[in-house]
Amino acid sequence: MGLSAMFVACSFLAILISSPTNAQTAPSPLLPPSPAPAPAPHFVNLADLLSVAGPFHTFLNYLEQTQVIQTFQNQANNTKQGITIFVPKDSAFSLLKKTTFSNLTRDQLKTLLLYHAFPKYYSLSDFQNLSASNPATFAGGSYTLNLTDNSGRIHVASTWSNPEITSSVYSTAPVAVYQINKVLLPMAIFSTEPALAPALAPAPETTKPSDLAPSSGRGIASAPKSSESSTTESSASSISIGLFSSLVMAVSSGFMLIL
Repeated sequence: MGLSAMFVACSFLAILISSPTNAQTAPSPLLPPSPAPAPAPHFVNLADLLSVAGPFHTFLNYLEQTQVIQTFQNQANNTKQGITIFVPKDSAFSLLKKTTFSNLTRDQLKTLLLYHAFPKYYSLSDFQNLSASNPATFAGGSYTLNLTDNSGRIHVASTWSNPEITSSVYSTAPVAVYQINKVLLPMAIFSTEPALAPALAPAPETTKPSDLAPSSGRGIASAPKSSESSTTESSASSISIGLFSSLVMAVSSGFMLIL
């Protein structure tokens, strides 16, 4: 019995020692900290940019009507080349007759808008090297622009217009937006030079009191007499004539009595 009890006690002790709750776990190895996630790329919202600058409302409305704004935005967000856009102000569109754009088909209007952008980012300093290359626009290989830089004054020449870059709205790679003072007009869309909007008629001139000719030598204009004054003068004249006639008759009667 003593050996059996000792055997049972030893077996129980061995079970307790080998149980998971009492077993010592090895320390886990130290792992290096995971790197911080890369920041999301910053995208320029072209519609928001054009809505607050300029004003570029006419150009932006055409971009949204033709969905060209999506083409430009995809180029800005998803390509390494970037984009360069030449944006005419509202006053540039008002220089031309409204029929210049209203008579265009949807495809022609879309091509005209694509003609106002390069599928590549260009800074202002890059234009000095583009005068001889005539880079193609978004509209295709035949729709090119001629850029000239004359002492810092940059012109973007098309067939019927030669606008100047008047302001840099935004220029941080991969997006460049430049303001121009005229609409680009290619020969492929406009076979003849578009007509200008009619000039506004001048306001009629008003005659100033100082412009009236004086009626006297002293340069003081006399006011016209009222009808009441004329009536009073006529009455006085009639009374004077009547008194004179009465006096003449009285004198004649006196002479007759004397004779």
